[in-house]
Amino acid sequence: MRLTRYFMPTLKQNPSESVIASHRYMLRAGMIRQASAGIYSWLPLGLKVLDKISAVVREEQARIESQQILMPTIQTADLWKKSGRYDGYGPEMLRFKDRHNRELLYGPTNEEQITDIIANSIKSYRDLPKILYHIQWKFRDEV
Repeated sequence: MRLTRYFMPTLKQNPSESVIASHRYMLRAGMIRQASAGIYSWLPLGLKVLDKISAVVREEQARIESQQILMPTIQTADLWKKSGRYDGYGPEMLRFKDRHNRELLYGPTNEEQITDIIANSIKSYRDLPKILYHIQWKFRDEV
């Protein structure tokens, strides 16, 4: 595709909402656009970079015989309460209830989820070692 036809809306000025240099560079280069705090749209150039980084991570993980898994972004609050991090995480954690009034959250990380998966799957030391990895979106309402 010709560069003149490529969707890459660059910015000449530093956006007022960007504090961190990498954030500022990605906005100015036309890689991302911020929808709101912690929520971004990946534009064609940024998505291309993101895909290449993911490919490098997958290649390196395959080299050490790691296996990729995909965990949900929405998690049950019970896992976080069990780990003791539910109350301590703070206002950055997006919390809500489903139609059955169960407490859920948009997971800022997946340690609780993977710990639960392994705890319910590994029955003996003979099942080890297992090397798993995960590539996915996260939501963090932070600076």
